[in-house]
Amino acid sequence: MDIAVNRDKCDGCGECVSVCPNDVWELDDENKAVPVRAEDCEQCCSCVESCPNEAITVEGCE
Repeated sequence: MDIAVNRDKCDGCGECVSVCPNDVWELDDENKAVPVRAEDCEQCCSCVESCPNEAITVEGCE
């Protein structure tokens, strides 16, 4: 699974953490989104759609 976060765009709002049904996301010490359980991603695209800064890309989501 290819999941990427543009750390320059991520403002740590936590929307990805809130909407992910599989707890893929956490915020790190710099308050940036990190896909800590990428293997659990089922490509629902909720994180991509909910990110207000378009900082997240997930393979299969456009």
